[in-house]
Amino acid sequence: MGFAPQRPFLGPGRERETMTEREELPTMNQPTPGDLERAEQDRMIKDGLRRIGRKILVMSGKGGVGKSTVASMVALFLAHRGLRVGLMDVDLHGPSIPRLIGAKSGLRIEGEGRVRPYLAEHGLQVMSIEMVLGENKDAAVIWRGPLKISAIRQFISDIEWGDLDYLIVDSPPGTGDEPLTVAQTIPDAEALVVTTPQEISLADVRKSINFCHQVNLKILGLVENMSAMICPHCGEAVPLFGAGGGARISKQMGVPLLGEIPADPQVVSLGDKGRLTEIMEASGNSVREAYQGIIDHIVASGAPATGQTGSKDE
Repeated sequence: MGFAPQRPFLGPGRERETMTEREELPTMNQPTPGDLERAEQDRMIKDGLRRIGRKILVMSGKGGVGKSTVASMVALFLAHRGLRVGLMDVDLHGPSIPRLIGAKSGLRIEGEGRVRPYLAEHGLQVMSIEMVLGENKDAAVIWRGPLKISAIRQFISDIEWGDLDYLIVDSPPGTGDEPLTVAQTIPDAEALVVTTPQEISLADVRKSINFCHQVNLKILGLVENMSAMICPHCGEAVPLFGAGGGARISKQMGVPLLGEIPADPQVVSLGDKGRLTEIMEASGNSVREAYQGIIDHIVASGAPATGQTGSKDE
């Protein structure tokens, strides 16, 4: 499958130069092939989203806060509870989801040219631009806005997600094309904002929260990642990046704080190996307990609204 924006029907300086005003006027109000294709894609997007319950956009104001790890863990924990979950990676310039979840192959091509997401553990369905880039996973994606917007729309229109209870969307940091496209394409999406405790991160999180207000994106809540490191020798919490930042901005901005996730070197190691699922099996692990609490908040905040929810095995 190819990801490219539609070529303008009238390229600048080409067809229009050869047209007289009399020839151009009769067709001005008629839809172009590009218009028709866009309308068809809009219909496909609407049909696909209708089969998905809750859509959660995981975003952050600054890079390096562990946003992709949080998105992966939230998706895995939801799937582990028997829910039907999709994970869509729209971080087009730095996709890391496939490596974090240990993807061993690409998309599934089925009969009649249907394209389905990669199937990970616990039935989690995953889509990322890295899965269509070929063998060289280190190839740079050098795209401007129109290409990125087109690719994200195709992730929804051209991929058969099927019936899902949750679609988790991992967005790059900031408030640019990718989160804006998701907000405009998925009007009922909810934002899960990730931060670390220090002020330099909180300053950008305030921008992310204001972005959500400006584009009418519902804010599900705030997650403070790397809140403290538990010393492996004495068990004491060591605030590597300060303490209490998430709670302060939660109170200041009126956004619920869903949880504080400790910094744990084991998460780094397992993420590098694509084995994040092992955290879910580590009883008594503080990171696991933090995510369990966050998932409890998410599930309690609203049921998937497709009317087709149920077991992933149905």
